[in-house]
Amino acid sequence: MLIQDQGLVKTTKFSKPNYLGDVINAVKIFNEKEVDELCLLDIGASIENREPNFSLLENIASEAFMPMSYGGGISNLEQAKKLFFIGFEKIVVNTSFIKKPGLIEEIVHYAGSQSVIVSIDAKKKILNGYHCCIEGGKQKVDKTPQELAMLAEKAGAGEILLNSIDRDGTMSGYDIELIKSVAEKVSIPVIACGGASDIKDLKQALKEGNAHAVAAGSMFVYYGKKRAVLINMPDEKELIAGGIYEV
Repeated sequence: MLIQDQGLVKTTKFSKPNYLGDVINAVKIFNEKEVDELCLLDIGASIENREPNFSLLENIASEAFMPMSYGGGISNLEQAKKLFFIGFEKIVVNTSFIKKPGLIEEIVHYAGSQSVIVSIDAKKKILNGYHCCIEGGKQKVDKTPQELAMLAEKAGAGEILLNSIDRDGTMSGYDIELIKSVAEKVSIPVIACGGASDIKDLKQALKEGNAHAVAAGSMFVYYGKKRAVLINMPDEKELIAGGIYEV
C-alpha cells in the first residue's frame, strides 16, 4: 500500500500516483480479506525530507489485524523505535540505507534482523544490466541491485524488498531476470515486487525467480481490464490451486 498526503495511491513506474481512497478503509477491507501482511510505504516522506506521519500510522495500526511493515522517512533509531511501539513489526529502509551508513546495524542491534527490511528499487539500463535508485526513484545510486543486496545482508537486514521500477503498476508480470539475479547472491529472503497481475505471476516469481515471497499493489486494488478501483484478494482456495500455498 502506497501512501501520499495521507491517502492511498498507486503509481505506475514510480510516477503518476493515482488516488484510490482512504487508507484506513482499505486496511479494514484487507482485514476482512485475511491478507498475510501489509507493507505501507509513504512515497513522499524521503523526497520531502520529513519523518513518518506517526499520527496516521498509529490510527492505521489500531485497525489492522495482520502483521505490518512500514517504510518512508525513517532516518534514525528513535523513529524506528516509535514505529515498533505503535505496532509495526518490521520497518523498511531505502533512502537511509544509502544516506545514513550504520543505521541498519543500529536498528538490527535494537530489534533484531527479522524486523528490518532493506528496499532496493531497480531500473533497467538502456543497454544491459540495472541501476538502483533512492528517494522514490528520483536519485540514482552507483551500485547494482546485487551489490546493494549483499551490503544489506552484511549490515544485518533480515529481508530484501526488491522493486522493479519498470514493472511498477504495469501489471505486466514480474521481472524474473532481476529477481533471480538478486536472490542467487544472498541467503536472506528476497520479496519480489512490481508487475503482478494474477496468481500465475505470483507463482512465476516464486518458482522461476527464486523469490522467497511476493508482494503486489495494483493486483489488489484494481479490478478488470479498465482498472476499476476495488480492493480484492484471492481466497485461500485460489492460492492453493495456483500453487502459492501448500496444504
